Amino acid sequence: MNDEGKNKTVLITGASGGIGYELSKIFLSNGFSLIITARNKEKLEQVGQSLSENFKVDIDIIPADLSQKDSPFYLYDAVKRLGRSVDILVNNAGIGLYGRFIETDIETELEMIDLNIRSLTILTKLFVREMVERNAGKILNVSSTAGFLPVPLFSVYGATKSFVLNFSQALAEELRDTKVTVTTLCPGPTKTDFARRGNLEETRLFTRPMNAEIVASLAYKGLMEGKRCVIPGFGNKMLWFVSHAIPPGILAKFTKIYMERKV
Repeated sequence: MNDEGKNKTVLITGASGGIGYELSKIFLSNGFSLIITARNKEKLEQVGQSLSENFKVDIDIIPADLSQKDSPFYLYDAVKRLGRSVDILVNNAGIGLYGRFIETDIETELEMIDLNIRSLTILTKLFVREMVERNAGKILNVSSTAGFLPVPLFSVYGATKSFVLNFSQALAEELRDTKVTVTTLCPGPTKTDFARRGNLEETRLFTRPMNAEIVASLAYKGLMEGKRCVIPGFGNKMLWFVSHAIPPGILAKFTKIYMERKV
């Protein structure tokens, strides 16, 4: 363990698994104090206990379902009650929903919008103001390669991640003259529980997902270097270039092929 993060606190949403969990381990190994949150209280407590035992540190746990409208404000207030200042905010929590838009459940999609967009925006607003006052801080907002282009059969999710990408890039430019940085992580298919929960495991898209530990390591490196965007993997980087060179209608046709079930 090194002391890069000595006397610094990181808040990670969606920390009970996947990229959020892997980032938690990386931050702890670099000496940061950790506050983690997720909607599943039991799983979050198990993860917190495991991390505490492995890294020999105390971890603050705040269960919160950030798809609920008051939860981002509750989380912010809970952090304040701990008497902690957040030096790094990681907005990682997110959900997806696979299927044709005319058939998918609207209530689930509204929860997705509230979680992927609304809560991320609120938490960023609340914590970035304090960072600017201190003229120090970092934010990592997790978008997706799905935010680069139209994604048939995953339309609402892709649109939410497009918001995250464009919002984060705009905010980074607004903060150019400060010492507060905003980094957007745009992973492609990754080995996490996201594919199972989003009903994506049998799609062509998830033929060769990246390892979550690798994605988290690249995200951490880019965040600490103050990069505005981190796109893990050569193929995902190429997708970014292609998405800017091909008309959206054609992109949507090709994307749909990868989103369809394997035969």
